[in-house]
This record gives sequence, structure tokens and C-alpha cells, in this order.
Amino acid sequence: MLQTTTALILAGGFGTRLQSVVKDIPKPMAPIGNQPFLHYLFLYLKKFGIKKVVLLVGYKHEVITSHFGNNYSGIEVAYSIEHEPLGTGGAIMKAMQSINSNCFLLNGDTFFNVDLWQMENTINTNETDIALALSLQKKFDRYGTVLFNQQQKVTAFQEKKWVDEGWINGGVYWINQHFFEKIKTQCNVELPTKFSFEKDVFETFTHQLNLLAFLQQQYFIDIGIPEDYTRAQSELPLYFSAV
Repeated sequence: MLQTTTALILAGGFGTRLQSVVKDIPKPMAPIGNQPFLHYLFLYLKKFGIKKVVLLVGYKHEVITSHFGNNYSGIEVAYSIEHEPLGTGGAIMKAMQSINSNCFLLNGDTFFNVDLWQMENTINTNETDIALALSLQKKFDRYGTVLFNQQQKVTAFQEKKWVDEGWINGGVYWINQHFFEKIKTQCNVELPTKFSFEKDVFETFTHQLNLLAFLQQQYFIDIGIPEDYTRAQSELPLYFSAV
């Protein structure tokens, strides 16, 4: 059983790059078969015994709240609503102020079949600030890469460039409930209301924080561009019917 039973999902994306195939709905609601993409993230989290999901919503949030309500597939659902864009960091900080617990965090436009049980078991909850699930990808330039040492501690985030092989941030995290408090007290930084989790936290405080790399060579798909969204149409329903 997981000790961490709450998950946040970043679900406020506009889906700019998907406008040619999906219009006028939040990106995580992009239909895959006859279900929104978020549906599959709920199925995934239910498998691991997640009891509560907080959806971090903004753009056209009514589309999401009306579909998922307060309970979906047996999971309690709550919402953290941005009335103006806060960036990924601002959205996460706002949501975490309401839960007072360690949590998992997922991107609302990627599916990465991380073993959450194994991930939690590798974490020292008193020492780890954030664990990042990393996916091994080959021959790409659309993602930055993450470097880490032999102790699996993250040491650097590299900009997007062509690489033959590299570990990318797969968009699944475990976050210590005291994480933002540590930035304020130990790093002596007062974060603004609006900021980027990736740029203003990971890249800025790489060496002050204890960021753990959790390596997983599992199925990964990002629906952020039309060709991969098309691929998800056939792959995701088939994948979930087989598990």
C-alpha cells in the first residue's frame, strides 16, 4: 500500500500545439477514443490505490469540473482553480497549500507508466525533497535531458538539443510536503505567486535541494504535438485494455 495517497495533476494547459486537431478545450481533455486523456491518468492512479486527486485547472476549467465532479472512478476529486495563469510552479504551490501532505504530481498531457510503489520505496521521506521519474529516450531534440550521479541525485538539467540517447523528465514526481517551506527557510527565497516549476525551481536550486532521479524504462507518451496525439488514439486504449 502506498503511504502517499494524494496526487496532483497539472490540467490547466491551453494545448497551443494541438490546435490543428483539438480546439476549444483544455489539453488534458483531448479525446482519446471516447474518453478524455485525463480518464487514463485516473485509471493509472486507481491501480496504485490513490484515494484523492487534485486537478490544477485554469483555462476552461468548467469543462473539466463538469466531467469529473467530486468523485471519479472511486477517487475523490478536488480542484485548485487558477483565475489567472500562475505558471506550473505557482499552480503547484497553490494546490499544495490546501493538502498538507506528501503527494505525487503528474503532467496532464503525458502518460508515463511509472511504478509508484517502487518509486515511494526508494525515497527517504525525511531527506528527499522531490523525486523525478526519468524516461530513457533515443534520438530526440524536443526535450531537455536530466543528469544525475551514482547516488541517483540530480546534478543538472540540460537544454533541449539533439541527443542520441538521454534521460528526460517524464512528468511524474513525488513531492515532500515541506518542499516549498524549505526553499523559503533554507534557500532564503520567497517565491512569487507566478513562476515556472522547471526553470525557477529545478534549474535554479538543483544543488541546494535533494532531487532524486528515479529511472524507469516504461511506456511513455506525450500528447503535446499532433503526431503523438494521433499515436495515442490507438496505443492508449489498447494499453489499458491489456493491463
